[in-house]
Amino acid sequence: MKASLPRFIVPPVLGAVIALIPAPRGLDHGAWYYFAVFSSVIAGLILEPIPAAAVGFIGVFLIAVLGLAGSSAADSIRWALTGFSNTTVWLIFGAFMFALGYEKTGLGRRLGLMFVRTLGRSSLGLGYAITFADLVLAPFTPSNTARSGGTIYPIIRNLPELYGSSPGETARKMGSFIMWTAFAATCVTSSMFVTALAPNLLALELVQKTTGFRIGWSEWFLGFLPVGGTLILILPYLIYRIYPPGIKSGPEVPNWAAEELVKLGRISRRELTMAFLAVLALSGWIFGAGRIDPTTVAGVVISLMMLGGVIGWEDVLGNRQAWNVLVWFATLVTLADGLSNVGFVAWFAEGAAAGLAGMSPVAVMVLLIAVFFGVHYLFASLTAHAAAVLPVMLAAGAAVPGMPAKVFALLLCYALGIMGVITPYATGPAPVYFGSGYLSRRDFWALGLIFGAVFLLALLVLGVPYLLATYRS
Repeated sequence: MKASLPRFIVPPVLGAVIALIPAPRGLDHGAWYYFAVFSSVIAGLILEPIPAAAVGFIGVFLIAVLGLAGSSAADSIRWALTGFSNTTVWLIFGAFMFALGYEKTGLGRRLGLMFVRTLGRSSLGLGYAITFADLVLAPFTPSNTARSGGTIYPIIRNLPELYGSSPGETARKMGSFIMWTAFAATCVTSSMFVTALAPNLLALELVQKTTGFRIGWSEWFLGFLPVGGTLILILPYLIYRIYPPGIKSGPEVPNWAAEELVKLGRISRRELTMAFLAVLALSGWIFGAGRIDPTTVAGVVISLMMLGGVIGWEDVLGNRQAWNVLVWFATLVTLADGLSNVGFVAWFAEGAAAGLAGMSPVAVMVLLIAVFFGVHYLFASLTAHAAAVLPVMLAAGAAVPGMPAKVFALLLCYALGIMGVITPYATGPAPVYFGSGYLSRRDFWALGLIFGAVFLLALLVLGVPYLLATYRS
């Protein structure tokens, strides 16, 4: 109990301290008190004395009862419930249902094993197999924890022992290379598709509320393609050179994967149905822009999944992770929106813009993106990072004259997935791979620093000129 006591004390104490400080010039007291509660919530999301969704829920209704987000009791409760009517929040929920379909039918496992059987004869080929398996699953799996920690990891954890590699002295023979490749790959694929990471969808909602820009699935994908495509192609080789396995080749792994596929048998009707519906959803998101809302696409496909026997209503009701994320994201959207409504974001943006006066817009953009990326060392949640920092960064950048606002917004959003590589707690799958025993604490932090720098450099060197050229033409 003593060890966890600070986790309970820090959030309310932080909020109280901020509230007792006089409001800064240009900001009214109500907005400052709102910021105090918001800061307390973010501290709670980082420390998690109770589940994160509960922290957000408590924060929203605390603000409502204090009357900090509405002029009347009716306005306050309407504000508190706005996140639950948000289409993006329900799209996130729907995407979790797709992940459930992959799991229930076994299609995700089959795809991973097929890649391993085809490419796993050499260590480098195995690295590409793991990377491509994650890439194939990514568009349909909004949780990198579910995709990598729940689908990829259970498959690849069987591989090192085939090479005589176990946690400890023999880890570097093969296990360390496999685990770091899987983890680094899922960070890249998390930025590759808007539906590959739940905070991506939250980020787009925050972008729309802060800047007015609406970014679609295909626009996101095409904007990141030069960066993500390059990283996907070079990542396994880069890891192979920087963090090489002791064993370079062996037939054991593809043979094992082939045996596992035999055990799975022929592809089932439910797997075929899931594959068809996944393609149908992806087609709707890509080609239906402007004609049908993405959340409507998700709702229709989930209905077809239930009618086709892929999942049942009891599966939907029993998916605690999906319902938990729905409450979590609904409250975070509400809180972040309120920060803008009370005028805090505009006030901060004006001050930040004044401090950046004299710098070129592109230089300011690069600086803010690097800061946004590096600040993640302080966060144990990409969601908390997005909710706390993204609106402030967007507003600060938008206040700079000549800032290419849409390019800036896209680059900030793309940073969310790839920044997960930097620490053993930076994103959901990180503790899974760190806990595998194949990656020492020293190796994890060192590799996180190296590949974090590589990912950020790729985003800035490849992404900035490409997006500037795209949106100037």
